Amino acid sequence: MTERKVQGRQNSRGSAAAKVRKPQTPAKKKPSVTNIARPQGPKKLEIRNGMIVVRSVNLETVCGITSGLPHHTWPEFAFAGKSNVGKSTLINGLMQRKSYARTSSTPGKTQTINFYNMNDQFYLVDLPGYGYAKARPEDKEQWGVMIENYLHNSPTLKTVFLLVDSRHEAGDNDAEMYDWILQAGFTPVVIATKTDKIKPAQLPEQLGLVRQSLLAKSRVRLSGDADLRLIAWSGETKAGLREIYGIIEDLFDKN
Repeated sequence: MTERKVQGRQNSRGSAAAKVRKPQTPAKKKPSVTNIARPQGPKKLEIRNGMIVVRSVNLETVCGITSGLPHHTWPEFAFAGKSNVGKSTLINGLMQRKSYARTSSTPGKTQTINFYNMNDQFYLVDLPGYGYAKARPEDKEQWGVMIENYLHNSPTLKTVFLLVDSRHEAGDNDAEMYDWILQAGFTPVVIATKTDKIKPAQLPEQLGLVRQSLLAKSRVRLSGDADLRLIAWSGETKAGLREIYGIIEDLFDKN
């Protein structure tokens, strides 16, 4: 494939991260989860017309607030975003399934960390949605603890895709998640969702709004605006899918 700028874990966490509060640590040590050992699938992804060939998908592990993280040796690619931003729709698109990852019109539906086994080669990790106004404060805090615990303690996590609704500017919660990802040592890939609901002529302006508002609200900045990689995604046309696959392929090859 053509050479790309790969967005993964940074070599250094950087001094800028020190300006933001330290991640919360769960008060109690969570029980570990032991997976059954089994051989990995092919070491190279099967690519056809720029798309990963998906031969098998399995929702292998679901982690709640009282669960420990699974011990994986295969690469993990995580997806974070506000409730009802279209995260399940994107994950279904990557899995090439219509409704394997549950979608809902009710915000706050995903309250666990879901690990989808792809081809016995890697995992797509669906993180709990944030920003659900009707959730209890204690629930919001628990979801935050789960997400931060995962970002800082998963040894096979390769990158985090941060989903932001392209119709609006990035919210305070989006900027906070962006900073959490940076603090964990990753350069997030921002995915602007629901672009099919925007007129094509207005899309460049909306993408610029997402970029500038996210950078303006972030307390941990990269070296420059150009470092923020932004992908436009449409759940209807699947525009942007090949670009996301390309990032996964590049980071998988570096495994």
